[in-house]
Amino acid sequence: MSQFVLGATLGYGMTFWNAFWAIVVGSVLLEIVALLIGIAGAWEGLPTGVLARWGGFGKYGAGLISLVVAVGSMAWFGVQNAIFAEAVNRATHGYLGLHLCSTLTGLFVTLIAIFGFRWLSWTAGLTVPTFVGVVGYGMYRVLAVESVSELMHSPPPGPEITLMTGATMVAGGFMLGAVVTPDIARFCRSGKDVFWMTLISTFLGELGIGLAAVLLAHAARTPDVISIIFNVAGWIGVTVVSLATVKINDVNLYGSSLHLTNVIQALLRWRVNRGAVTAVLGVVGTLFSVAGILQHFVGFLLILGVSIPPIAGVLVVDYFILKRDRAQLAKSREMLSLPPSCEWMNPVGIFAWLVGFSAAYAIKGGIPSLNSILVSGAIYFVGMKLLAYRAKVSTKRFAAVLN
Repeated sequence: MSQFVLGATLGYGMTFWNAFWAIVVGSVLLEIVALLIGIAGAWEGLPTGVLARWGGFGKYGAGLISLVVAVGSMAWFGVQNAIFAEAVNRATHGYLGLHLCSTLTGLFVTLIAIFGFRWLSWTAGLTVPTFVGVVGYGMYRVLAVESVSELMHSPPPGPEITLMTGATMVAGGFMLGAVVTPDIARFCRSGKDVFWMTLISTFLGELGIGLAAVLLAHAARTPDVISIIFNVAGWIGVTVVSLATVKINDVNLYGSSLHLTNVIQALLRWRVNRGAVTAVLGVVGTLFSVAGILQHFVGFLLILGVSIPPIAGVLVVDYFILKRDRAQLAKSREMLSLPPSCEWMNPVGIFAWLVGFSAAYAIKGGIPSLNSILVSGAIYFVGMKLLAYRAKVSTKRFAAVLN
């Protein structure tokens, strides 16, 4: 569903081939990040927020990262819930009003998410194949009356989006998902499982669903996914779209609650109930949709596209190149527990993240998401090596605290 929304947005502002290259470039970047961080999560059996404690950020730094991820997931919840609410509002011919629909749909999805993975699996199993079927039927309807060649070479119907901006939207829109891949990949049996999970979801989803949405947006001359689906599949299609938003918002709330719980436990040492946290986040995410976050979708994606990627740069360098805590993690993994201690905070990791964030705005040219990853990774590597050299140690570590 998220890929369809993004594809429709790109199709409204880009030619087909520019959108194609934006999706390809963004997808390659996403796949590399998701694969590397996902493998780390699978090997250690840890979600991103916990892995970051031994991945370049320390306990309190990881709490800060988890807070950023939780806010991003809540915002995505608001975007998806706004689409669900719009479908319900149109189905009732505006009788309930968009704000009331947003409130009701947000609370409905929150209740489902509280029940956890069993309901998440059930909704995914139902909605994914039906949604793909609706998109396929929509393409069949369009191809029956439209010339594919003309659609592929037609100018964008709306305000133009540049290729670099489009690639940033693709990478930024799902970079949050790439960075939190360990939240799901920790249940994988091996790195091979992570490879197929990320490859299929990234390329089949991005290229298949995304490019279909680009063509449908060109044919309908609108980025409004509800209008697009209604034109090609009627109320059955709109119903499937509604179910699809339920599925993806289950994931958003699951990830957001996981990371906010990590923040509370890391910073305040409180033991909290995940169900209660999920309920609070569902209410906050619902307020995002009521406030009209969908109207700022492009700006939201661009912000994610420069704030989230630097996290990946630090994590990958620390885990795969510097390998500072790999031995400690391996030893504790054999005992089926976490290491007893970790750095209280790694200031170099936080600094590298902030510099990568800033560099995405400062560097004119290239893809901002990629720029931020490369800069944060390079700053972190050089900074840690310099500190180790000055301290005359092989690996620099900061003051530790009990985990």
